[in-house]
Amino acid sequence: METACLSHTDIPHTSRLFSDFQYHFDRVAPFYRHAPQDPLSYAAAAKEIEFPDERRAALVAALRARNGDSASLELLARPGTVAVVTGQQVGLFTGPSYTIYKALSAARLAAHLTEQGIPAVPIFWLASEDHDFAEVNHCFVFGPDCRPVTLSVGDAAAAERPVGAIPIATPPVDQLEATLAGFPYGAEVAEIVREAYRPGATFGAAFQALLQRLLAKSGLLFVDPLDQAVRDMAAPVLRRALGDGDSLKGRLLERNRELEAAGYHAQVHLEQKTSLAFLLDGDRRITLRRQNGDYVSKDRRYSVSQLIDLAEHLSPNALLRPVVQDYVLPTVAYVGGPAELAYVAQSQVLYEHLLGRMPVMLARSSFTLLDARAAKLMERYGLTIPSFFRGEDGVREVIAEKLVPPALLREFEEIQQATVESLDRLRDDLVSFDATLAAAADKSRSKMLYQLAKIGHKTARETLRRDERASTEAGYMSGLIFPHRHLQERLYSILPFVAQHGLGLMDTLYEHVTLDCPDHKVLVV
Repeated sequence: METACLSHTDIPHTSRLFSDFQYHFDRVAPFYRHAPQDPLSYAAAAKEIEFPDERRAALVAALRARNGDSASLELLARPGTVAVVTGQQVGLFTGPSYTIYKALSAARLAAHLTEQGIPAVPIFWLASEDHDFAEVNHCFVFGPDCRPVTLSVGDAAAAERPVGAIPIATPPVDQLEATLAGFPYGAEVAEIVREAYRPGATFGAAFQALLQRLLAKSGLLFVDPLDQAVRDMAAPVLRRALGDGDSLKGRLLERNRELEAAGYHAQVHLEQKTSLAFLLDGDRRITLRRQNGDYVSKDRRYSVSQLIDLAEHLSPNALLRPVVQDYVLPTVAYVGGPAELAYVAQSQVLYEHLLGRMPVMLARSSFTLLDARAAKLMERYGLTIPSFFRGEDGVREVIAEKLVPPALLREFEEIQQATVESLDRLRDDLVSFDATLAAAADKSRSKMLYQLAKIGHKTARETLRRDERASTEAGYMSGLIFPHRHLQERLYSILPFVAQHGLGLMDTLYEHVTLDCPDHKVLVV
């Protein structure tokens, strides 16, 4: 097994906030309560948790109803046990691979804390309340050629409906099976998915069932905020958030200004009319807006007191959600991705006001997975992971230049060198004759060298065109490593990787989750 590390600063579109969170935490410390790199942070966060026995009993009962009995649940039932939490939208077929990396990071940290004398269990918060169906109704996989394939379900969802409760009439398992058929474990993976995604299963239930199967050894417990028992537990903190709504809104707007003044960005856009909660009404998640001290939907107006009375039917927005989550759970740490860590920097003011505490925030492990073939091809052509950030055309150019016959390449180099020397001599003679000719000489020199280089690039591309195998290999590597100009982990489901390498891949990934490493890992499986 080979591994290498890649700094997030070398990855396109890495935000400054996330980069500083990983490598210069002192710069962002004012926006968080605990430093994730400090081992003492976890003990400090654990001491701050006040979790009454009756809330723990209600939580255990709710989790038992959804998860059944387990060693993790038994541990959670004991006073003093804390939770390492992560979560993700309930996307089709696990959503992007980083869903798995989040879960494994949480499991690894929980095990580490338990070994250190802080009993902890990993908990996965199913983001089932979101109503953006277009974000969860599809996923990307690939077959042996490593070309992205989109799988999706029909857009038949009602507007404003929480995605976790939407049934999937015809899960695209047959298309998945056909795509994975060329992999050693393709049929096994398709059968696992078929068991989880039975016709009529909801997005939330199927997503949980598949993760439970893939991560059976992790000890994960799953929480669904749509469960009435969980909503009842969350009601007290939602009531307080509504009652203090104006004050909290002011704090959030001030935090946004602080982030921007520090050179960062506010992940969640906020306005005076923004509400911190939605209303769950039947199978709808209704958007609310602030207006003249009240809350309004498309259909009616609610006073603050009316919404407080409906607290069991409220759903928090992105900024309030983590606070509600960590009121319901005895959270010592949250494992998130770059965007989540950014909006938690905004949510800190809500944590401080509503809970008086905040868990340690830790970035999930991040991976690019290579098979042996891709690793060998990269070595053959002298490619690194950043080579692929230029896109497939850029990779083809690099490979093409490697394929130009050495004799022809030497001839190009010799001609280019001789041309440069001749043009430099000519320029000197022209300037000696008339200094005003310097600019014209320089311009002509640039044009000649550009045309010479252009011929060299055309020669390289023609060489690649003639070498069909190399062209195929360029597509294979690009499709695996940087598909559609996205990091592999942000586009592909984990399923094709499991189909290629087997369920043992989960153990391999778990072993390579390194809690004190801030970098992106490149792993040859």
